[in-house]
Amino acid sequence: MTNRHITKVAVLGSGVMGSRIACHFANVGVDVLLLDIVPRELLPAEEAKGLTLESRAVRNRVVNQSLETAIKSNPSPVFSKRVVKLIRTGNFDDNMADIASADWIIEVVVERLDIKKQVFDQVEQYRKAGTLVTSNTSGIPIHLMAEGRSDDFKAHFCGTHFFNPPRYLRLLEIIPTAHTKQEIVDFLMHYGDKILGKTTVLCKDTPAFIGNRIGVYSMLALTHLVEQLGLTVEEVDKFTGPAMGHPKSATFRTADVVGLDTLVNVANGLAENAKDDEAAGVFQLPSYIQQMVEKKWLGEKSGQGFYKKIKNDKGDSEILALDLKTLEYRKQDKVKAATLEATKGVDDIRKRMKVYAEGTDKAGAFFRAMHYPLFEYVARRVPEITDEFFRIDDAMRAGFGWELGPFEVWDALGVKETLGKIEAEEKRIPGHSGEVANWVHEMLASGHDSFYKIERGIKHYYDIQSKSYKPIPGTDGFIILDNIRSEKTVWKNSGVTITDLGDGILNAEFHTKMNTIGGDVIQGIHKAIDLAEKDFRGLVIGNDGANFSAGANIGMIFMMAVEQDYDELNTAVKTFQNTSMRLRYSAIPVVAAPFNLALGGGCEFSMHADFVQLHAETYMGLVEFGVGVIPGGGGSKEFALRASDEFREGQIVQQVLRDRFLTIGQAKVSTSAVEAFELGYLEAGKYAVSMNRSRLLADAKAKAMELAEAGYTQPVQRTDITVLGKQGLGIVYAGANSMRAGNYISEHDQKISEKLGWVMCGGDLSSPTDVSEQYLLDLEREAFLSLCGERKTLERIQHMLTTGKPLRN
Repeated sequence: MTNRHITKVAVLGSGVMGSRIACHFANVGVDVLLLDIVPRELLPAEEAKGLTLESRAVRNRVVNQSLETAIKSNPSPVFSKRVVKLIRTGNFDDNMADIASADWIIEVVVERLDIKKQVFDQVEQYRKAGTLVTSNTSGIPIHLMAEGRSDDFKAHFCGTHFFNPPRYLRLLEIIPTAHTKQEIVDFLMHYGDKILGKTTVLCKDTPAFIGNRIGVYSMLALTHLVEQLGLTVEEVDKFTGPAMGHPKSATFRTADVVGLDTLVNVANGLAENAKDDEAAGVFQLPSYIQQMVEKKWLGEKSGQGFYKKIKNDKGDSEILALDLKTLEYRKQDKVKAATLEATKGVDDIRKRMKVYAEGTDKAGAFFRAMHYPLFEYVARRVPEITDEFFRIDDAMRAGFGWELGPFEVWDALGVKETLGKIEAEEKRIPGHSGEVANWVHEMLASGHDSFYKIERGIKHYYDIQSKSYKPIPGTDGFIILDNIRSEKTVWKNSGVTITDLGDGILNAEFHTKMNTIGGDVIQGIHKAIDLAEKDFRGLVIGNDGANFSAGANIGMIFMMAVEQDYDELNTAVKTFQNTSMRLRYSAIPVVAAPFNLALGGGCEFSMHADFVQLHAETYMGLVEFGVGVIPGGGGSKEFALRASDEFREGQIVQQVLRDRFLTIGQAKVSTSAVEAFELGYLEAGKYAVSMNRSRLLADAKAKAMELAEAGYTQPVQRTDITVLGKQGLGIVYAGANSMRAGNYISEHDQKISEKLGWVMCGGDLSSPTDVSEQYLLDLEREAFLSLCGERKTLERIQHMLTTGKPLRN
């Protein structure tokens, strides 16, 4: 692959997609030039200021307003407000010549071929030879955009379809033309994966590419099924949500979020451009959707769609559902189905699919009516939209949030066992004939009974051309615990599995609910360190679940506190603290690999690891204030230690203490890995960010090996932590008192704040003093236990356990 570097990107078009693509490139440290059109008319406010159409503020108004809107949006497109400085704005008239210095030019203007061609006319004038040019289109054929362009332009031109929002959705489709150099395709596949953190999927230049072709087919097929099966909006969303391995927004809520107009535009595009598709009738919209569009019931953007949020008679917010027969809104019905209940206790998604498919109620019937035509449809799309079927699964997981792609679900149900059922299923959806593509029959006839199989920890797919299994390209750098656990498990209990990752590195994987930390997890961590110190070189703490860890098992704490078993509670907290300390002071390097939620104890364990290799999307924080206590697993001690180290760097002591105190006191949770550092949960030089979640464990293993090979030495516990004593307590108590007086915090919040201040200041020492970590841990544990004896703390814990939400009492 050519040694190509991307230091500057030009994004042409600053709409919803363009501005957010610009933000994501800034997230990874690239300089961005963001351009858009020059306004033709002045706004009244601009006239009042005496501005003209030649004023720079006016000429850059469109791009600046778009970027400002993006940055203010929720969820944020940027890892930190600081990265915005990497984005420079301009307009097509004044700044197009500046694209000459760009390494990659991305066109993201309106979805009209004539306008895109006009933009590319300008690009041809100014781009330097060899510069990448890509178009972020969701439907316009890529080869049409390349027509009439120079040979160098064509050789370096490709489609790059980001899914919205680009920061969060992992799918990036790469769509080359017949003229695109192979080295350019290879580079984009690699860059998207490693640098942008995407699942890069190679697509053919066919209508809607892969993600939207299959995703929109699936969604629209459901809209036809609803009428035939007599299902309600709520039932469909319940059936197609997490129980099926799909996002919580399921089907109709997703349509409301995306916008019905967007869905209709893609459907119309498919109806126009995929006329030879045997299921083209699916892209003809049901009458109720046509009526909704006519009424401009487009979803959240218009205030109502399949759901409508209102204020009820009591003044409370209530979400109504649309009755698809009458097109009137009504109260939502509670959805119950025996099949859904049967799936609840099945954590393994593949086993859950079998339970779902065997259901005898309407949930089971719906599952079969949805999936059997889908299996038939995706098999027929090979080789039309892709030569390798695994790319369809990749696109549906990364672009639509499915836990399993359609071929993976088919595998879970049994490929051969399902064939007859597909044929027998009632033909409710246009194009469903019951006839599966020949290549599937050929696969089974050749003795291969599954689309995928695992060999030596590597996932292989059935290659249609060679009629054999091949490793999925690009996954050799992944460590997937599901693929190695059966052969590489060293030890396990009900909360932890310890796996040999090879090269002398162990992995400790939590598998409790939300990966909360209780006795079994504590035992498992100590066992992992024991094993690593005896026979291995290092330890990684990570998993392939939905979250790293939501923190301590507060249910266990609640029971001990309610029963006033303070000796047992003291032992439990001390054991937790000792575990955090052992992570730091073991004889082998420990690397934590957090992602998604890393809260409370999950954050504390990360803070005590030798190194933190975290995913870019890590939401880390010490949130114990929300349940009426202070961090008790070493987190309060650790913030006092880090504040002390900052004192030594000559910082203003009071400000350092205040910042650290407020991070815990306000239960601040980072919105990204970058912000986790800004909040003080990560230390400079002791963390690194993996952009691609699939590479996190492999990156963490590589870091553990690096630390071991560098000659890791067991650290010595600190005894030189400077605490401020009464000098700091005065600051803390005065601040808490003024916040209470202003009704910003409750009386109990004030008490918790003062307890935290007591720990971080080392108690009421008469002057700044150096103390040990153990001294601070003892104070931390004492404060934690005293707060567990407070009625209002128990109320907070109980409220969190029953509602999942914090109580401010």
